Amino acid sequence: MILSGDYHTHTPYSHGKNSVMENALAAKEKGLKEIAITDHGFNHILFGLRRRKLADLRRDVEEAERATGIRVLMGMESNLISLDGRTDMKESDLAKFDIYLAGIHSVLWYSSFKDMYNIMLANLIASKMGKRPAQKIVDATTRAYVNAVKNNPIDILTHINFRCCCDLEEVASVCAEYGTYIEINTKKRHVSPEELNIMAATGVRFVIDSDAHSAGRVGDTKIAEELLKEADIPLDRIDNIDGRLPTFRFEKYKKGI
Repeated sequence: MILSGDYHTHTPYSHGKNSVMENALAAKEKGLKEIAITDHGFNHILFGLRRRKLADLRRDVEEAERATGIRVLMGMESNLISLDGRTDMKESDLAKFDIYLAGIHSVLWYSSFKDMYNIMLANLIASKMGKRPAQKIVDATTRAYVNAVKNNPIDILTHINFRCCCDLEEVASVCAEYGTYIEINTKKRHVSPEELNIMAATGVRFVIDSDAHSAGRVGDTKIAEELLKEADIPLDRIDNIDGRLPTFRFEKYKKGI
């Protein structure tokens, strides 16, 4: 399986090892048509992208695109920071980016302790204990995902259900309605084949992303291939393989702002 585009990669602007240019060169060597540089969001305490660095990142993205001849998108893997669906991508930031990813992470500045507890801490504790969190936490996590998709022009939800639990069918249904992709992440196992089937039944569409923190992993598909062998998802539901390229809602949104 060869990706047409890898839309989730990191660089030293947050938590990655290799430069924008090195990631883009790796994408070209793998035969990709597009790559997105999507460093961790501003509210990540340890590894967050800094607004003062955005001009430098844009320069590096444009230089890599000229040098490689493939499309290089400047994006961010933003963080869900509240139950009402806010992320650390502010409205004033939107014009600076080409693609908009969002996910749930730890070690963040959340909007409040209540948001931190319901979105991250209670989920993380349950995960460490090998248990499913209480239903009220699952409901809260679901609400955060749903509100985020409804209230923001998010292109891709990243590694959904990794160290957090939500109602996958409900979240996928909203993604299908609003045109947000569900990511099949190949850095970490975050869903089972059965859970992929549950989401696919809603009509949602998928992308496969490497979540590469080093250039050597750009374009990786190993975990996705293993999952898809056991799931019942037709490959034509995955929009960044076999030469196909996704249609992203953020691009449409930006034309209207």
